[in-house]
Amino acid sequence: MFDFVGILLILKNEIMYSLNKITTVADCNVLLTWAEKEKSDLTFKQLSVERVAVNYSSTSIEIDAVLQGVLAELTAIETIISTLAEGPTKEDLVKKKTRLEYKKFLLENRKESYGSVALLEKELDLERINKELDEVEGFIITITDHKATLPTN
Repeated sequence: MFDFVGILLILKNEIMYSLNKITTVADCNVLLTWAEKEKSDLTFKQLSVERVAVNYSSTSIEIDAVLQGVLAELTAIETIISTLAEGPTKEDLVKKKTRLEYKKFLLENRKESYGSVALLEKELDLERINKELDEVEGFIITITDHKATLPTN
């Protein structure tokens, strides 16, 4: 079998394939089978990442909206607490402030995992997959063209 890594030569950011090492139609068929499987796997991965990105996009908007509300409420409660004398009302607001700070903490963690930060990471993943798909497609075309130049015996 071949060493697929050894088939690729990287020169000046352009990938050139060592087609002179592929001398039979059978070799081309093996490469094409492998490349079609790669293409299929990448297409599935592309679909999965696209769906996750769409979910992250809508989740990001929701998280941001809720977080803005919590931040506004925290600011208002802090202002009120600073004006109150010690007593049960102030104690209740301090407890409410603690709960809001915890909710803020949870929302900020969710934002990292499922919000705009995660959305950008998924968009980057999607761009990488698209570039890989383009390269695999180019590889298939190159091998198919090379196969046509080989004797069929």
